[in-house]
Amino acid sequence: MFYARIGEYAAKRKLWAGYHAHAQAHLTFWSEAFSQSPYNGANIDIGHYVAGTSQSPIPFIEKNHARITSMHLKDREFNNGDNTPWGQGDTPVKEVLQLMKKQHDTFPATIEFEYNPPQGSTVMAELAKCVRSAKDALA
Repeated sequence: MFYARIGEYAAKRKLWAGYHAHAQAHLTFWSEAFSQSPYNGANIDIGHYVAGTSQSPIPFIEKNHARITSMHLKDREFNNGDNTPWGQGDTPVKEVLQLMKKQHDTFPATIEFEYNPPQGSTVMAELAKCVRSAKDALA
């Protein structure tokens, strides 16, 4: 299978292969990839996870944090819903950041800006809100 070939290559070089699944990923997507190589990891997007599974990513992160290579932070709604400003969707962004801090996770987490700025705002102003929100969550 695809994950096995890439995982074999990664294992030979002792490099992580971090797979990124969008909202179409089912709950067993990651376990399938993980089972095929100890070097298969997750580049998890918590917004896609929420939209695709209609569940919180927190149990996944708690269970698999050693296999996470990186994380995309954004807020989305359940049931393949829209991207939203942080705090307006169903994604527990604040709680995920606090969990990362509690677990002493060292993988990078990046803000992935994918919603349209509200009327009267700009992309840069919205990004500043996301950064401020992340800092407040980690304070």
